[in-house]
Amino acid sequence: MVVLYVLIALAVVGLLTGVHWYVWRRLVHDTTARGGRARRAGTAAAFALPLISVGALIAGRSGAPFALQRVLAWPGYLWLALLLYLTLALLAGEAVRPLLRVWLRRRAAAGTRSSEAAGTRSSEAAGTRSSEAARTRSTEAAGTRSTEAAGTRSSEAAGTRSSEAAGTRSSEAAGTRSSEAAGTRPSEPAAVRSAEDPAAVAGAVAAGQPPDAEPAAAGGPAGTATSNGDGGPTAPGGVPGGSPVGSAAGSAMESAAGSAMGSAAESAGGSVALAGPAEPARGHSRRLFIARTVAAGATTVAAGTVGYGTYSVLRGPRLKRITVPLAKLPRRAHGFRIAVVSDIHLGPILGRAHTQRIVETINRTSPDLVAVVGDLVDGSVADLGPAAEPLRGLRARHGSYFVTGNHEYYSGADQWVDHVRELGLRPLENERTELAGFDLAGVNDISGEDEGHGPDYGKALGDRDPARASVLLAHQPVMIHEAVKAGVDLQLSGHTHGGQLWPGTYVAELANPTAAGLERYGDTQLYVTRGAGAWGPPVRVGAPPDVTVVELASTRA
Repeated sequence: MVVLYVLIALAVVGLLTGVHWYVWRRLVHDTTARGGRARRAGTAAAFALPLISVGALIAGRSGAPFALQRVLAWPGYLWLALLLYLTLALLAGEAVRPLLRVWLRRRAAAGTRSSEAAGTRSSEAAGTRSSEAARTRSTEAAGTRSTEAAGTRSSEAAGTRSSEAAGTRSSEAAGTRSSEAAGTRPSEPAAVRSAEDPAAVAGAVAAGQPPDAEPAAAGGPAGTATSNGDGGPTAPGGVPGGSPVGSAAGSAMESAAGSAMGSAAESAGGSVALAGPAEPARGHSRRLFIARTVAAGATTVAAGTVGYGTYSVLRGPRLKRITVPLAKLPRRAHGFRIAVVSDIHLGPILGRAHTQRIVETINRTSPDLVAVVGDLVDGSVADLGPAAEPLRGLRARHGSYFVTGNHEYYSGADQWVDHVRELGLRPLENERTELAGFDLAGVNDISGEDEGHGPDYGKALGDRDPARASVLLAHQPVMIHEAVKAGVDLQLSGHTHGGQLWPGTYVAELANPTAAGLERYGDTQLYVTRGAGAWGPPVRVGAPPDVTVVELASTRA
């Protein structure tokens, strides 16, 4: 048996370790930077909180000082509840992750296509504006240079004709000057002319030649120029003065277009160059976004669930009413009302205020009888006696009764039996009492067997009149089978808490004949209350606490 307990303990420790690692991985590792404060704080909490929870579980059973129990209880037990719903929410988030990845990829692809389309339209518009501006500037520059060249030639020609008419100079001098005027430019090196004349450079570029090459004359060998009628050089294309408008405009347009194409190529090149390194960065950013989104959603859901579950306990139990027909119940007992309360669980978290709320809820119903069906406390009389004190205020026409639960045997059952008697409740330790119309019996909890105080149905029910209706107080629902054998009409139980924390409700249903509510087993009916308190975490989810008023109904009425 000891080996079995050790194996179970190891399995539980292994499970809790794995769950904590998974929660740490998803909430801390995947969402924080290595070495950062958030990572260090989350890792420290992942170690500290489980230790506090273990301490809270052990402190009560080991007889630790009650003050220490209270310090450890709130964070330790609340973390257990939060861990449950964090784990469930994160597991649900595993199904959400692929959907988020698909959505982000589609969104990124749509954004890329939109950017490409906008960039194309922007480039086309910019290229068009650049070409128009270049043509305008080229035309203005070419027109200016043509005007200046034409004015110069006109002045020279006018001066020559005036000199010939006046006859002031000799024909030789005139011839010399004419020869010098006509021959000076052709004899100058092409490189000098190109350097002195920007129009020539532009024309060379437009013709596909390098700026330092000599332009080929129309009708002559490369590197020469012919003289026009005015004695000036003729550039390729026959435009006088060596500064053709078409060549300048073409050069400017080609230059502008080349600049635009270069800029576009540079931009495209930059994009291509960035595409490689940016893709892993985008992938990392996407993974971080998904991890943080799932973690934030899981934390919000878990915290909200635990918060509401805590509120449902601290606000006090709900009041329920049910009617149970009993064939043997006489007419005079028809409508007899029993206020059933179980699993109050006074302890380091739930104290005197909790007891007071329960007493007030019961007294508002003005019951005929109060039945406290076990698990009143989680601690000693010395620590929790003041917390149970409000039970003195219970009011019922036929009194208040008490039977032990399994937690009384963890907390000193004999002392508590004596103490509740002092508070005005009557303990039913394997005994019964006759009331008007039916017998009320009570048996000790199964856990008392280890101390020699287990349930004794023969002592409690053996010598009763079977013609009378009987109601049995028994903490655990599994005791129903013995109640059926004893011919009990109605058993009132607690113990299950209705599962307390969903999905624990399903576990409670598997472990008990009835987890909550009223069911029939042969001729015996069983009603199980969810209880008014909470064990461990002061949290209830899917199983709200209750106090139930059971109204007995006679089928003869």
